[in-house]
Amino acid sequence: MSLPTKAIDRLFERLGATYGAAWVRQWEGVPINDVKSAWTHELTGFAENLQAVAWALENLPERCPNVIEFRNLCRRAPAPELPRLPEPKADPERLKRELSKLGEIRAKAVATTTVDHKAWARRIIGRFDAGEKLNPTSLRFARDALRMHLVSEGDA
Repeated sequence: MSLPTKAIDRLFERLGATYGAAWVRQWEGVPINDVKSAWTHELTGFAENLQAVAWALENLPERCPNVIEFRNLCRRAPAPELPRLPEPKADPERLKRELSKLGEIRAKAVATTTVDHKAWARRIIGRFDAGEKLNPTSLRFARDALRMHLVSEGDA
C-alpha cells in the first residue's frame, strides 16, 4: 500500500521547509507531479509504518536526500515496540522442588567426577615410551607439567 497523496504533500512541505532553496532547485525542470509519483512508489510499504517516515524526518542528513536515500533512511528506523504479555509468576513450591533436584545432581557429579588435568602430558609420555617419535618441545612441556604436578603434590 502506498502513502496517500496528502502524506506525500506534507512530506514535501516539511523537506522544503528544512532544506529551503536547495530542495526546490533539486526539482527544476522536472514536473513536480512526476517527482511526487516517484516518491509515492519508492515509499510503498511505509503507509502501515508511518513511524519510520517520522523517524526519517527527525534524522535527516545535512544535504537534501533523493528518494532512494530517504527510503533507506526510513528502513533504518528502529522497529516499533511490540506489546508483550506479562511475565508469568513462578510457583514458589515448584521452584523449591526443582532447585533441590539440581542440588542433588550437582552433589553426585562433584562426588563422582575426578578430572586429571595432566592427562594430556601422560598421553604424550606414553606415546614416547611406546617408541613414537615426537616433537622435542611437546615432550619437554609434558615432562615439565608432570614434574610440576609432583612438586605441588609434595608441597601439600
